[in-house]
Amino acid sequence: MPLSAEDSLRLNVMLATEPLAIRVNESSMSVHALSDDGDAKVTLSPNCRDEKYIKLVRELLSGHVMGSPGGYPVFLKRWTRMGQARDDNLAQLLLLGEPEAVVAVVCAEGLTNELARRAWWTRQEAEHARRMLERDQIVAGAMGPILAEYLIEFLPFEESPIAMARSVKLVLQPGLISDKDREKLWKSGQRKNAYLLGFLNSDSAPLLDLGGPHPKLETTRNKLVSLAEMENPVAASLLALFSPQGQKQIDIAAMVLEKPLNQDVVNELFDSLAALAKPFKPVRDMDLIIDEVLQLADAISTGEAPDITPEGLIEVRDALPELSREIRAMIILASLGYPVVRPVFSHSTAIGSLMRRKIEPVTNPVFEQFSILTGKI
Repeated sequence: MPLSAEDSLRLNVMLATEPLAIRVNESSMSVHALSDDGDAKVTLSPNCRDEKYIKLVRELLSGHVMGSPGGYPVFLKRWTRMGQARDDNLAQLLLLGEPEAVVAVVCAEGLTNELARRAWWTRQEAEHARRMLERDQIVAGAMGPILAEYLIEFLPFEESPIAMARSVKLVLQPGLISDKDREKLWKSGQRKNAYLLGFLNSDSAPLLDLGGPHPKLETTRNKLVSLAEMENPVAASLLALFSPQGQKQIDIAAMVLEKPLNQDVVNELFDSLAALAKPFKPVRDMDLIIDEVLQLADAISTGEAPDITPEGLIEVRDALPELSREIRAMIILASLGYPVVRPVFSHSTAIGSLMRRKIEPVTNPVFEQFSILTGKI
């Protein structure tokens, strides 16, 4: 059964005006078009089931835009969500009225601010905003603050802790939000530690409520600076760690690990800690449980495993033997990841307090490293 004659005519007239984007609203059975002159709307008059009629509408749109009524190939869903949509047809995809076509656009490497504006008009979703804010050109453009504002307003309604952390990390990029909004997010993080995970993962956001540096910074600074100036990555990492900002990062990690909501938060935190301590990562990837990680850290920090010792570590260890505990602690953090919790997580779906009890054999040694790295023990 074809579209009603009235709808077919009105939709073809809409398409003839060369709209910038098209949105199909299934709940109100209407089609909206974005143009330079404003928005246009066609209220549909179905002559069959709504679901089937919407399919016919999308076939008409696809036939006009792509020369085929097949619509957007949704079997390419995974491919396009990886940002592999062709850059030369992104504008066309926004004329199909297909939700998955919009996803392809917001994930595309060739996304521009103008295309982001059209895509956002077409379908406003938190995940779309997050994917677009992963692109430097969007962060630097006019759409960046608009998307960041949406994510901040949506945060109280976000259900996934990992999505919360991603949103916070993305909006903290320079130029997107005000200092006042950043302070509000920080205060909210005292109640929702997923927000703090976002601060921890941010490369550019200055942390608030800074304390002092590590107690050993004053006595080791000169040697660490000298080694860092010779491009020693381990020395540079220790200097960053001993700074007030670095000490606050460890404090934040401890706060998140105190009460992670679910397994995803634990995995994300361990990946973040491994990235923070990356210069201390053994040169060969290994799939180790926590006891093996501790043994490996002992071997590397004492010089018993030269074949897997990270670049620059020997020089720092020899020049500053008083930092042997801190070096060992950083090796442990650099070796964290899913393998250390797999013995628990692969056999349990526990969350909350039950999960935290089950992973204490892993988290207790990690908390000990936090105390070493902040000079508490």
